Amino acid sequence: MKNSAFIAMLGLMAAACTTTPKQEIATLTESGLSKEKFQTEINGKQTDLIVLKNSNNMEVCVTNFGGRIVSVMVPDKEGNMKDVVLGFDSIEDYINVPSDFGASIGRYANRIAGGRFTLDNVEYVLPQNNFGHCLHGGPNGYQYKVYDVKSVTESSVTLSYTALDGEEGFPGQLTSDVTFILTDDNAIDIRYAANTTKPTIVNMTNHSYFNLNGDPTSDILDNELVVYADYYTPVDETFMTTGEIATVEGTDMDFRTSTSIGARIDNYTFDQLKNGNGYDHNWVLNTAGDDTQICATLKSPATGIVLDVYTSEPGIQVYTGNFLDGTAKGKNGIVYNQRVAVCLETQKYPDTPNKAEWPSCTLRPEETYSSRCIYKFSVEK
Repeated sequence: MKNSAFIAMLGLMAAACTTTPKQEIATLTESGLSKEKFQTEINGKQTDLIVLKNSNNMEVCVTNFGGRIVSVMVPDKEGNMKDVVLGFDSIEDYINVPSDFGASIGRYANRIAGGRFTLDNVEYVLPQNNFGHCLHGGPNGYQYKVYDVKSVTESSVTLSYTALDGEEGFPGQLTSDVTFILTDDNAIDIRYAANTTKPTIVNMTNHSYFNLNGDPTSDILDNELVVYADYYTPVDETFMTTGEIATVEGTDMDFRTSTSIGARIDNYTFDQLKNGNGYDHNWVLNTAGDDTQICATLKSPATGIVLDVYTSEPGIQVYTGNFLDGTAKGKNGIVYNQRVAVCLETQKYPDTPNKAEWPSCTLRPEETYSSRCIYKFSVEK
């Protein structure tokens, strides 16, 4: 009797040892994501979920599918942790539901007019996937590629993707690295680097959709925005920049002082808001590439969460989720309706390859492309 009881106890202990790891994997992250749901193989490459932590218990989850930020957990003014970005809770959804949620966009973020540009007297033809223009590198841009995981630490990850010469029409084999560093002052420091085999164009950005309320069932029209910019680049009815650099003075584009996103967003008597279906514009930053200075600030009155943005780039695209239409169900099955998030995409100006007077996006084989964007979180109590 004693021996059989002892054997039974050993059996229970063994069962516990085999089930515990599965239970830990099932809810690995602070945001409730399961790492298992991000592990699959796409075109011979393995996808995964990388979890970054800092000393303040802030958590950032990244998948190498599209180099995407999947979740960002930060404390609100009550000390409660909130997930402040949109995304999906499985790799299957990222594959099956076209989106830019959290992606590292390349080879060229934003729009190129008519899907054409000329470099060194050679015209290149790109896919036209947005109102006759090439948007975010085309329909098979970097957001749908599996990046290689080069290195991982507790608080950082470096991902790499090599685009072939001619991929989506772009010249040169381009190897791009993106590094996410979660710092102990609650910042996500994103650094891009790239090298090419032929003269080409490069403009990378992060496409996270922020909802600082931590509640994507509600819109972000009450979130307050500051953009340190005296000028912006107007767009036409196809969302393409006109080539003009216009003053924000006296217009609904003036965010030099803190203004709620919803204060003027529906003023469609102003042609720029009508053309953009809200805000979907590039601002010409006063910081002019100085990444030690804040270029934009977003704040939620509800949670007190503040996001300061820094960048080495000359511009920032503010997009207020105007085309989210309730067809995508995100994390926890929440439906993403219009304007439940805002994107703050640091970048070269849109259509720069066709506007020689704007800051250049050309990269040559003897050069290294570099870009930096910092999303720094804090709390205003």
